[in-house]
Amino acid sequence: MPQKILIVEDDSNIAELLHLYLEREGYEIQSAPDGGKAVELFRSFLPDLVLLDIMLPKMIGFDVCSALRKEGDNVPILLLTAREEEDDKVRGLETGADDYITKPFSMREVIARVEANIRRTAMSAPDRGAAVDSAMPVAGDLAINTDSHQVFRAGKAIDLTQREYELLTFLASHPNKVYSRVDLMEQVWNYGYVGDDVRTVDVTVRRLREKIEADPASPVYILTRRGAGYYFSVT
Repeated sequence: MPQKILIVEDDSNIAELLHLYLEREGYEIQSAPDGGKAVELFRSFLPDLVLLDIMLPKMIGFDVCSALRKEGDNVPILLLTAREEEDDKVRGLETGADDYITKPFSMREVIARVEANIRRTAMSAPDRGAAVDSAMPVAGDLAINTDSHQVFRAGKAIDLTQREYELLTFLASHPNKVYSRVDLMEQVWNYGYVGDDVRTVDVTVRRLREKIEADPASPVYILTRRGAGYYFSVT
């Protein structure tokens, strides 16, 4: 069964171009011209990935992303934006998007990023009913159940996006080893190129700290080695 992609784009020319190229790659495609239709179609289509424009009629992309995340769905969301401002990129990541692609973009770039994100989430959905006592402690009161893809702090489940979960498990599986932002883009995001994309790592780390740390301003799990990168601390 082909994997499914939902394209949310009000520019019909861009939407048709994305539809054409991604369909040629073997994906099943549905398109929505506005934010309201996107949320409605998402619930019936159940895509494996969403390409989401920011500037949309009726409901902007940031709000669409927030709505999908509030429903508890962790499907990869890639933002499509013509904006260059750093604040917009950060805002998109903070609403729960996994990544962004800035217009104008090449179809080669879009396909590479779609494939990278789907490849990492192609496994069947984990069993969310797994018990907390099946989770393996990793440090302090933090535990991870890799079968159910659940993370617990002090016995309470934490709601992470797929990317946040992958970043945490990667760092936790290599305790006390420092990884640069470029390393993490290659190892966790699975991108063979980086550039300005490393800012994505900083935002994801910040969001993850807000969820797993008792005091995000003074983290004890994911630490920063100034000038070098991030690491998972185990003492």
